Amino acid sequence: MRISAQISVILAVMFATICFGVAISGFSSLGGITDPVQHADAIGYSWFWAFLGLVAVLFGALGVWMMKTESAREDA
Repeated sequence: MRISAQISVILAVMFATICFGVAISGFSSLGGITDPVQHADAIGYSWFWAFLGLVAVLFGALGVWMMKTESAREDA
């Protein structure tokens, strides 16, 4: 159980990094878009990737919490 929890945290960090990178790239490219429809679509796309990154962070935090509570149970 402990190894799988550690792997889940590592994968969550990797996925969150990718998601936030895509979101930042999307937000930074908004200045070059002149069409209002494409601009609105790009904003939605960027917020979607930011949301996915937040979900990955939450699952990573859950994995860390699971590892800490499991080690506290083993010590008791």
